[in-house]
Amino acid sequence: MAEPERLEKLNALKKAGIEPYPYSFNKTHNAKDIAENFSKYENQKVSVAGRLMAIREHGKLAFGDIQDGSGRLQIWLAEDAIGKDFELLKYVETGDFVGVHGVAVKTKRGEISVKAEKFVLLTKALRHLPSQWYGLKDTELRYRQRYVDLTMNEKVRNIFLTRTKTVDAIRELLNSKNFLEVETPILQPVYGGAAAKPFKTFLNDMKIDVYMRIANELYLKRLIAGGFERVYEFAKDFRNESIDVTHNPEFTQLEYYIAYYDYNQMMDLFEELIKHVCKKVLGTTKIEWQGHKLDLGKWERLSMTDAIKKYLGVDVNDMSDTELKKFCSLKKIEINKIATRGEMINELFESFDKTIIQPTIIMNHPCETTPLCKLHRKYPHLVERFEIFVAGMELGNSYSELNDPILQKKLLEAQVKTRDKDEPWAEELDEDFIRALEYGMPPTGGQGIGIDRLVMLLTNQASIKEVIFFPFMGPEK
Repeated sequence: MAEPERLEKLNALKKAGIEPYPYSFNKTHNAKDIAENFSKYENQKVSVAGRLMAIREHGKLAFGDIQDGSGRLQIWLAEDAIGKDFELLKYVETGDFVGVHGVAVKTKRGEISVKAEKFVLLTKALRHLPSQWYGLKDTELRYRQRYVDLTMNEKVRNIFLTRTKTVDAIRELLNSKNFLEVETPILQPVYGGAAAKPFKTFLNDMKIDVYMRIANELYLKRLIAGGFERVYEFAKDFRNESIDVTHNPEFTQLEYYIAYYDYNQMMDLFEELIKHVCKKVLGTTKIEWQGHKLDLGKWERLSMTDAIKKYLGVDVNDMSDTELKKFCSLKKIEINKIATRGEMINELFESFDKTIIQPTIIMNHPCETTPLCKLHRKYPHLVERFEIFVAGMELGNSYSELNDPILQKKLLEAQVKTRDKDEPWAEELDEDFIRALEYGMPPTGGQGIGIDRLVMLLTNQASIKEVIFFPFMGPEK
């Protein structure tokens, strides 16, 4: 609710004939540019604008700090220089947006300032800013009122600047390799491309159920089948599942596909991409994340069974199915009575994957883990898949993509049969995707990377909500 004392000043402004919400302002310079290149602008005419963060009045002089999108800058108001505009100080408070036409100078104390020749109010704020936003312990309030969080906390603003730079760096590398950025449907009549629960809605015009996409994979593969050999998309995906420090119902995923590549070449490309992003955004591949020192330029490559040997101290290749079940029981891992050997091995891996801190590529998964991947060319009980783990998070996933339409249909049909048909999101077979494969899709490598989690890594954040402008929140109490 608007604050009474500010409403009073708003009404006083109107009575004085001063417009509290003018339409525009001719801003010619930003705070950072003037501060960093002062010698260029000294004694030159400039126009600046921003939110008033502090005001210090000294009789017929006043000094204020304004904050624009680039940073902060001092403004210098003198009654003898701005005349009647000086009376605005009766109505102006911290939080208001103001504009200054003036000259770039230094004060006697050497502070870079804009000495006003004209001072205008641009927006009258009806709520005051928090005095010590940095000290707030209520993170929910920070996420709900991100606009205040961004205003008061430079660190938060820098997180989102890093996010934009990260996306720009990815685009730069992929575009340099002749990728085509594309867009695929968010509303889908049949969902697929991942094992996840979708959001379901109803399309009134056609009177059919439709789904928010859980992945864009199957549509990007259609484009490969259509002749585009290198495609990528920054996709908003939606999964009706858990909300925690690494999951948000709406998240951003990068997926890219390359005709004639396999998962070995995709590993090399992934490492090249991450190195490029780190150097472009941070200037180094060496980072610190929550007290852990990491080098994103060095990735250990382990098969899933070798990872189990490293982290659990057992070689599952030497164990019988019975011994595997006993070991899972010993580790208190619940296993379905009819679980296959591959499913047990995958469950063992998932029991410790959140403890993988150093950059690691886990490859050669059991064939039961996905129906969309080619069988391993040497070991038919495995698939040519790798996942990326770092900082206790899965960062991405990649396949040598399955392009045999007969086998693909068989595997997807088997997956559909395992879904609970009583659930409102019970999956159907995407017949059109199979048809695209029947027309022919070349050998293809595909990769998905979670952009939100990548930004968490690059900005040393432990929660995904810190890197999404407006993370999903329940109804406000």
